[in-house]
Amino acid sequence: MSSRIAKHLGYRVIAVDLVPERLQRARSNGIEVLDLGEHDDVAAEIREMREGRGTDSVIDAVGMEAHGSPGAGLAQQMTTFMPDSVAQKMMQKAGSDRLNAFYLAIDAVRRGGTISLIGVYGGMADPLPMLTLFNKQVKLTMGQANVKRWVEDIMPLVTGDGDPLGVEGFHTHQLPLEEGPHGYEIFQKKEDDAMKVLLKP
Repeated sequence: MSSRIAKHLGYRVIAVDLVPERLQRARSNGIEVLDLGEHDDVAAEIREMREGRGTDSVIDAVGMEAHGSPGAGLAQQMTTFMPDSVAQKMMQKAGSDRLNAFYLAIDAVRRGGTISLIGVYGGMADPLPMLTLFNKQVKLTMGQANVKRWVEDIMPLVTGDGDPLGVEGFHTHQLPLEEGPHGYEIFQKKEDDAMKVLLKP
C-alpha cells in the first residue's frame, strides 16, 4: 500500500521484496520491482536505476521479521516460559530485531534523504550504524500510524469514485469473522498465497 500511495502521489517507486506474490502485486500496479533474492547488492542496483544516485526516500515497511530471524525467534520463544513481568522486561532490554531491511534502507537512501520506518521494531539491544546515518545526513522518521492526522486526505481516496489505490481488491482472502484464527494462521504461514485477509462480520 505504501508503494501504491507513493505512485498515486506522482513519485517514481521501486518496490523491493523477497515474496513473489508481493512483487507481483506491486508489478501489476505499474510499480518497478526488485527481487531481493535475485541481486547480490540491491542498493547498488537501485543506484544504477537512479543514474548513480540513491533514493530520495525509503519506506521500511518490514519491521522486526521475527519469523525470519533465529535469534529474535528464540528470544520470543524463551519469553513464553517466563512470568509476564520478567518476559516484558527481557524483551524491552535484551530484545533484538532482524535489521536487514533497515540496513538496506540506510545503504540505498541518498545523502540528505529520508528513511521512514513504518514496520515495527521492538528490540533494545540492536547495534545501529550511527556514524553512517550521521555522515549521510539521513532524516529518520518513525512511529505508529497517525490516523487522525491523515483521515481527511485518505477518506476521499477510499470512498470516492475510481478507487485509485485499489483498496477494493487489496485483500487476497475474505473470511467470515469466526474464521479469524484460520485467517491469521494462513497469513503467518504464507499458505494459499495469503497476503491480506479481510474479515467480514
